Amino acid sequence: MERREHAFWALMVLMALALVVLGFMRLAGQDLSARQTEGRRKLGAVYMTLNNPFYEVVDEEIRTAVENRGDVLISRDPALSVERQNEEIEELIEDGVKLIFINPVDWQKCVPAIEKARRAGVQVIVIDTNVEDESLVASTVVSDNYLAGQQCAQHLVGTRQGGKVALLTHVQARSAQERIQGFLDTLAHYPAFQVVDQAECQGQLETAMPAMEKMIGRHPEIDIVMALNDPAAMGAMAALRQAGRLEGVAVYGVDGVTETRDLIAQGHMQATAGQDPRGLGRMAVEQAYKVLGGGQPEPLVKLPTVLITRENVKASNGEGWE
Repeated sequence: MERREHAFWALMVLMALALVVLGFMRLAGQDLSARQTEGRRKLGAVYMTLNNPFYEVVDEEIRTAVENRGDVLISRDPALSVERQNEEIEELIEDGVKLIFINPVDWQKCVPAIEKARRAGVQVIVIDTNVEDESLVASTVVSDNYLAGQQCAQHLVGTRQGGKVALLTHVQARSAQERIQGFLDTLAHYPAFQVVDQAECQGQLETAMPAMEKMIGRHPEIDIVMALNDPAAMGAMAALRQAGRLEGVAVYGVDGVTETRDLIAQGHMQATAGQDPRGLGRMAVEQAYKVLGGGQPEPLVKLPTVLITRENVKASNGEGWE
């Protein structure tokens, strides 16, 4: 009897030891840091500015997709400073990120920082606006910005016989250049439309408003405004309202933010070429994880824009922004 009892307890001890060993083996494969972030890959994102709802939505979409894959996203806002953006890219490289999403402040001056990332083995995905040398990056994900400008111009010539045009531009951004070029190339076939003035505003409402005020002062005959994006269009409308000119001027923009949809529905704004910031974010992440997984991403992805007018604004229902 005693032998059986000893054998029984010996077996219990062995089983207990086995469970302890199994437990340690399981723990060895787990992340035991306070927030379980050890071992998770770090990815970076540097935008031209987060003082724009468009980039806030893009960042939100990227962050959600990255975190759903168990990784970490570190976002930076250089507030339209080329120098600061390049510094932030270098800081992310030093911080050990595996990949950086870049929305360049200046499509040419960002190249040195991208070259540093490449030398450090950090892959780069460009979002929203191209860089000068796309061979330096794994993938470029943008809207069809030239199409956006064309769509605005096509609507204009379909609704007006002619007019005096003012442009609000952002020369540092390739996307903005393409939008304005698409608009101008389309209008070139219609000599009744004449560009009489243009002003740089970096796509910012607070800069576009005084710029528009000055253009109205120089050319009170302006009755059409093509703005590179919706914040600039809203700045133009604020200036026009203050001058008592809002109802007589056709204002165009690019983005499709909620505020401009409301202004279009109210008849204060003519149209905007709507982008899909969530689609851009999702597509950028898709290309990023192809790279991280050793696959081949698409070198260039262009998402179409959809012109939003008073006739279809309700049906568009904020797609891509909600």
